[in-house]
Amino acid sequence: MHPLLRISEEVRAALADGRPVVALESTVIAHGLPYPGNVETATAIEKAVRDAGAVPATIGLADGRFTVGMSESDLERFGTAQGIPKVSSRDIGVVLAGGGLGATTVASSLVAASLAGIRVFSTAGVGGVHRGAGETFDISADLVQFTRSPVAVVCAGAKSILDLGLTLEYLETQCVPVIGYRCDDFPAFYCRSSGHRNPQRIDELPLLVRALRAHWATGTEVGALVTHPIAEADALDSEYVEGAITDALAQADAQGVTGPAITPFLMKAVSAATAGASAAANRAVLVSTAALAGEVAVALTAAGQEETS
Repeated sequence: MHPLLRISEEVRAALADGRPVVALESTVIAHGLPYPGNVETATAIEKAVRDAGAVPATIGLADGRFTVGMSESDLERFGTAQGIPKVSSRDIGVVLAGGGLGATTVASSLVAASLAGIRVFSTAGVGGVHRGAGETFDISADLVQFTRSPVAVVCAGAKSILDLGLTLEYLETQCVPVIGYRCDDFPAFYCRSSGHRNPQRIDELPLLVRALRAHWATGTEVGALVTHPIAEADALDSEYVEGAITDALAQADAQGVTGPAITPFLMKAVSAATAGASAAANRAVLVSTAALAGEVAVALTAAGQEETS
């Protein structure tokens, strides 16, 4: 085991036995809903993974190491502690050296997942190229980390607040496969479509798994995005959300909100504009992507076992 990892007994046993595991981030706990809704949501996400036949491995930083596979007490600790920093890839060393708590983003979760040998990760929406990036150069570290961690990222596309066209262009430049599972359009988090097409579409799980395995068989260390939209019953109207984002961007500009502060500012503004409906949609899509990630992990593990049998 890598010295920077503290892997739970359940996750350790699953990895040793070659059973499917799904990595999960902890930002949703520390920077998501208020307590106890944040812990309840994290528990629902883990249950969705288990119901699909895989083992959940929620990741965070604590006491100088990555925690891979949180216990109930870990979830409570992250859900109730105040001021837990959001840790992206660049922040890992400083937070580990300090020995305190850190909530992992997509990027930092992928670092830990790769070190632990976990091939599937689930999140609602990945980061991407921010609007106005031509002037600000504001591009999420998630996109860079995809090129360094050979992990399948199951998601509902990218957050609506981003420039999703440029996000797809950046992913193409970095040779990151983007595969729509049973969907033509690249999803936009809690909206079913971004208005942009997925570069590839696959409708059958066995074919998706073969595509992922073939991708990594080339020797690449690049991950892959598997996108699947939020259920229609839970989705928000894209035009209404776009209007809320436009208004929020104007407010952020007027108040001088920039850098890492812009994402939580915009997300809160959209939540307020939708009277909390975006929070409910966020929870729904977190659970649905976790369920699909569990299915992918199970199928990916089975394919590997068939090859070696």
